[in-house]
Amino acid sequence: MKTTIDGKALVYCDGAFNTPSGKTAHGLVRFTERYEVVGILDHQYAGKDAGLVLDGKNNGIPIYKDLKEALSKLGADNKPTSLVIGLAPDGGRLPAEAKITVKEALELGMNVDSGLHDFLFKDEALMAIAKANNCRVRDVRRTPDRDELHFFTGKIEEVDCLKIALLGTDSAIGKRTTAWILVHAFRKAGLKAEMAGTGQTAWMQGAKYSMIMDSCINDFVSGEIEHAVYEAWKNESPDIIVIEGQGSLMNPAYPGGFEILAAGRPDYVILQHAPKRLEYDGFPGYVLHPIKEQIKAIEIISNKKVIAITVNHEEMTEEEILPACKQITKETGLPAFDVLAYGADELVGLLKSYIK
Repeated sequence: MKTTIDGKALVYCDGAFNTPSGKTAHGLVRFTERYEVVGILDHQYAGKDAGLVLDGKNNGIPIYKDLKEALSKLGADNKPTSLVIGLAPDGGRLPAEAKITVKEALELGMNVDSGLHDFLFKDEALMAIAKANNCRVRDVRRTPDRDELHFFTGKIEEVDCLKIALLGTDSAIGKRTTAWILVHAFRKAGLKAEMAGTGQTAWMQGAKYSMIMDSCINDFVSGEIEHAVYEAWKNESPDIIVIEGQGSLMNPAYPGGFEILAAGRPDYVILQHAPKRLEYDGFPGYVLHPIKEQIKAIEIISNKKVIAITVNHEEMTEEEILPACKQITKETGLPAFDVLAYGADELVGLLKSYIK
């Protein structure tokens, strides 16, 4: 049995699995220390293995049509204690049909975790059911009280380990997944590595040091980033801290990265890029800025170097991946790696030379 923070869970991702709007579920399928994921709910892929659908490799996590089918097939010995909302749609809104499943789960006594902007705690009917059945409901994106938040102090300058920011040329492009792969590869290589999470999915995956950037009050965003990185360094004494990026500098709806560069003060940047993506995620007509322009913007803003490109192979065949990496290197002069397809050992070998 897997040791986790919150036990067994089903992940709701109906109609969105294997799409950019299912990235929270994707993260939980690939890795989480918070839950033992025992199934995904999505009628489109019912009966299939989640790992096979997502990455072409069986991982033993089945996909079910709905909550009723999942509970029936899992049985009493494998009963989940939580329902996790695995959706990540544009705007972070909870679909009406998802609330039906949330209601069913609460009526059955299951806890519910949601990382969306539609907070469940505001739904009086759902909360009444939760109270009657002694269920825990967590709105992961709910902003902490102001007296719990941190303002930027400059203590980040004390952090003397290597800090890498994993930024991207777009949103929903695999920054968090690559960051975790890097952390795990560093640990496998015998180094101490920590993840500084900046989104709700990283928290759901069990990131010990994290904040949720896109719902944090603006005055405290920099301070919360600084606090997460500083606490990871102070408490764990790592060789490297990988800071998860959010959005991208030039995405019209998710212009993330400024505060990460300013407050996280990384030593270097790794940039995640999807060669086949031509427009910004969710915004047809908004042409993705060329990768060289995005590199230039990062380096001007931060005065730090982009030292490698990591590739998202969406819409690519396996035969196209390595030529795409070579083309990126030819275009940018930077080494390019697909760590999801081929692992991160080669990239870790490169980064070792930067460790202080």
